[in-house]
Amino acid sequence: MITVALDAMGGDLGPSVTVPAAVQALSHFPELKVILIGDHSTISSQLSALGTQPSERLSIQHTEKVISDSEKPSLALRHHHGSSMGRAIDLVATHQADACVSSGNTGALMALSRFKLKLLPGVERPALISALPTSSGGRSWMLDLGANVSSDAEALFQFAVMGNCLVEQYIHRRPRVALLNIGAEEIKGNDLVKRCAEMLSETQSINFTGYIEGNQLLSDKVDVIVCDGFVGNVCLKACEGTAQLFIEKLRTSITSKSWKGWIAQKLFSSAFNALKTLNPDQYNGASLLGLRGIVIKSHGSANVEAVTNAIGEAIQQVKLQVPSRISDRLEAILLERHY
Repeated sequence: MITVALDAMGGDLGPSVTVPAAVQALSHFPELKVILIGDHSTISSQLSALGTQPSERLSIQHTEKVISDSEKPSLALRHHHGSSMGRAIDLVATHQADACVSSGNTGALMALSRFKLKLLPGVERPALISALPTSSGGRSWMLDLGANVSSDAEALFQFAVMGNCLVEQYIHRRPRVALLNIGAEEIKGNDLVKRCAEMLSETQSINFTGYIEGNQLLSDKVDVIVCDGFVGNVCLKACEGTAQLFIEKLRTSITSKSWKGWIAQKLFSSAFNALKTLNPDQYNGASLLGLRGIVIKSHGSANVEAVTNAIGEAIQQVKLQVPSRISDRLEAILLERHY
């Protein structure tokens, strides 16, 4: 069995989304056990409304506090005791759970995870990584998506190594790794990106393909896209917003009751079904890489389907033993660079 500690109070909608997602995930994954962390009364009410009760695979741990989205990471570190997020991470740190999933405050989640779980040897900073849809119908992965506002060349290099290790487990071949830049030419970019490119070019175990531009993020040209957290977070949200706008506009057109809507439905209904692969909910669940435990960050505005997918991502990473694989790979690459 794989046990996931779910911060039931995190996110914009809290238990009204996280509790149904836990129930749905249990039906999808027979190997799953979920510990719901948060206000016992609220969680119990949600379970009753769903016609479900606590069981061997679904339990509740009561906490009094919730870390708000506006709380600074430094304050979260001081006041995390008794919070749903803090308790969920504690369960991973004490090996009572195999992974933690939270839709709460990203900065607080990173700070608490780093404090409680500690970093892997050779890692300076954790990084958030998530999948993106590509034009071929496949996926690529991008990091950092916001765990760090700024990073030096060494940190970017470590992000590339960690992303390479994770993605290799998914695609079963050597990933193509690229740095996000303002141009594909070697002369483009700032000193930070250029220095990291040099480091990656000198590392034989990384299949570094050079630079990639923002308009190629979804092009299937590479498997791992590396950037600092500020740039990555902006890019991710711009892609998600564009996808949601496009899907919503097409949905409005084909559901219109006018004659134009009837024509649009005949012409574009199959295209609309194909476009559902762009729905960001399908890719919800960013992993916080570089820790001695598995922590998955779900979008704060995630719906039931999206949180269910985040739980599924946690299960997958537990099966792949991601932290230990990253640790082994980092050790090998550090030796490679030394010699």
